[in-house]
Amino acid sequence: MKIRLEPTDEYMHPLEAASNFNESMYFNCYDPEARVGGFLRLGNRANEGYAELTTCLYLPDGRVAFVYKRPEIANNDAFDAGGTRFEVVTPFEELRTTYTGKVCLLDEPLQMADPRRAFTENPWDECEVEWTHRGVSPMYGGEPVNDDGSALEQDHSGGFARGHYEQHMSVSGRIRVGSDEWQVDGFGLRDHSWGPRFWSAPWYYRWLTANFGPDFGFVVSVITSRDGSRRMGGMILRDGAYEHIREATIHTDWTDGDSYHRSLEATATTAEGTYAISGTVLNLIPLRNRRTTPDGEKLVTRISEGMTEWRCDAVDHPGYGLSEYLDQMIDGQPVGLEG
Repeated sequence: MKIRLEPTDEYMHPLEAASNFNESMYFNCYDPEARVGGFLRLGNRANEGYAELTTCLYLPDGRVAFVYKRPEIANNDAFDAGGTRFEVVTPFEELRTTYTGKVCLLDEPLQMADPRRAFTENPWDECEVEWTHRGVSPMYGGEPVNDDGSALEQDHSGGFARGHYEQHMSVSGRIRVGSDEWQVDGFGLRDHSWGPRFWSAPWYYRWLTANFGPDFGFVVSVITSRDGSRRMGGMILRDGAYEHIREATIHTDWTDGDSYHRSLEATATTAEGTYAISGTVLNLIPLRNRRTTPDGEKLVTRISEGMTEWRCDAVDHPGYGLSEYLDQMIDGQPVGLEG
């Protein structure tokens, strides 16, 4: 088996027969000078007739501007739905992302644990996001194929994604919410995935993304299955090259009550050495997905999105990015609470 990644993978993939086929792109960024950032995501689920659209912006005053909706789509021809559009300018080098529409303004982002109430009780305003993303790193990932390049004959219908790649980026542009506008000049991470997807496929995962500037960053990924088995991965970006992470540990400090992550200590081990990482969550919003699994089990998935300030022993200044904690929820608590 090998990993295939071609410039054509930057564009749309053929719509497959699986009812839960998903193709998505995600972009995050943060500007530490302006103290503003966030992420955009659009996931096409054309066989289900809609796209999953998320715009999440962390504003300098502590508010979060957020919207999630499911605009109707009939095909997988483009990332262009509900006011969000992603455009590939030069594969692996430059992309542009925009969002135009309304957002809900949350003084208390944790209210999104109850989306219906949060959307009803908080004000809405007009929003525009215009970002240009330029690669500062190689590509990481792709689609597993046979050694001869042919597709693997596997059932992916219960999975999370078949093809997936990531890249650290510089990000410039602007954010406007109502009458307030901020210029953005920072860094972030983007990913692209395709294939059948159920949000309930992992029992829980931790996905940590960070940029310390154009020359250093990381992604740490720990995915835990229901049987307790774990897959660890990710990469360290150092001086324009990626070091592949072989082992990782994450120890979390949780809030009382609803158990959100507020800080963490991690290690990431590559062939070149072990990196010590710590993170402090600056602001967090919990997102929710309800799904019925292929065997009929009803699960509630919580995805806690924390804008995070990072420290690493290899760098003498802080970095910024997202700490994303996905957990299936049992009796109101995340299953990975002790993990």
